[in-house]
Amino acid sequence: MDKQAEFVLRTIEERDIRFVRLWFTDVLGTLKSVAVAPAELEGAFAEGIGFDGSAIEGFTRVYESDMLAKPDPSTFAILPWRSEGPGVARLFCDIQMPDGSPSYADPRFVLKRTLTKAADLGFTFYTHPEVEFYLFKGQPNGGEVPTPVDTYGYFDNTPHGMAHDFRRQAITMLESMGISVEFSHHEGGPGQQEIDLRYADALTTADNLMTFRLVVQEVALEQGAFASFMPKPLVDQPGSGMHTHLSLFEGDRNAFFEAGAEYQLSKVARSFIAGLLVHAPELTAVTNQWVNSYKRLAGGGEAPAWICWGHNNRSALIRVPMYKPLKGNSTRVEFRSLDSAANPYLAFAVLLAAGLKGIEEGYELPLGSEDDVWALTASERRALGMSPLPTSLNQAIIAMEKSELVAETLGEHVFEFFLRNKQAEWEDYRRQVTQWELQRYLPSL
Repeated sequence: MDKQAEFVLRTIEERDIRFVRLWFTDVLGTLKSVAVAPAELEGAFAEGIGFDGSAIEGFTRVYESDMLAKPDPSTFAILPWRSEGPGVARLFCDIQMPDGSPSYADPRFVLKRTLTKAADLGFTFYTHPEVEFYLFKGQPNGGEVPTPVDTYGYFDNTPHGMAHDFRRQAITMLESMGISVEFSHHEGGPGQQEIDLRYADALTTADNLMTFRLVVQEVALEQGAFASFMPKPLVDQPGSGMHTHLSLFEGDRNAFFEAGAEYQLSKVARSFIAGLLVHAPELTAVTNQWVNSYKRLAGGGEAPAWICWGHNNRSALIRVPMYKPLKGNSTRVEFRSLDSAANPYLAFAVLLAAGLKGIEEGYELPLGSEDDVWALTASERRALGMSPLPTSLNQAIIAMEKSELVAETLGEHVFEFFLRNKQAEWEDYRRQVTQWELQRYLPSL
């Protein structure tokens, strides 16, 4: 047994932890959990815990259902919202087949496989997400428009609202679990919040995001509200995205930084951005995986709908933030279409794969845009060489179906299941008669 596993077992005994929750996600990014007694954990570290994979979205077919959840001791954390009664801890798991080989259906493995490819090229991939979400009163009711907890806006101080206390409690919980928070503030919509996680390697960030969503939802419930990461819950208010900063490091050196270059961007950085731009349409079904995602992208403002990049341009798909003269290691690119509700393991994997493809093939970066993209006409955008992102889940599916890059990155099993699931979601959506249609057509047709 390795030292990390020994440390976990010792901590569980010293802290009187009575339940250990083993976490993993299905292909769509839904968090799954099984609780084991501490006495079972040593065996779980050695051999894994068996479960029926055919009952999990996208994992296996019935005739090959036996799978193992093997906890990763480096992800051990005590759950801070279980303050009363016996202590509870959690560990993320890697999913394996009965022979101990990795499961190709495991989103965590999809990301680890792509990170290994980057490592073979000498790179470590870091991400820094800015997570937006809404707080609503009461409990969710799918048939009604939710009511935000306040009417404040961007950066507003909210002394009489619950958002202030909510963010403080959520951040305290996250940091008690070893998840560092960089910023938090009220976002532009009523009840809308943003909490930014600190830079970390992409696997750690993806694990942290799954923890983040649960912590936020737990704290909201404690305060008599509910949190939603739905991309566009309110028609006339901003959607919730997850602008994510990306960078590659070679050891301690930022591979995106080149002193004296335009915007201090190295050739590696420029080719990485070009890879994201070239492959953006085929990645979009993964980075924006829900029917509702495209309501956000169509909403204007800071939600990108056209494929372009720009220096400090918040209307572009990819923004290169302002360079800090004394901080070469802070050079990065910001990918702005990503949803807060995406599966972070798959999303980070396809973003990295697209960037690496740009580097390996030597893609040339086109001219950047300094214009407000939303203020331009469609013909002006096309004249500047911009093409649109998919405008619906159906368009995104069609682009993904043709993508060798996404098929190779996700692997055949995940690629085919994901497409089938999204096609079924689109077909189900197409059959719906919406409130908008009833209000518009019923009186006059």
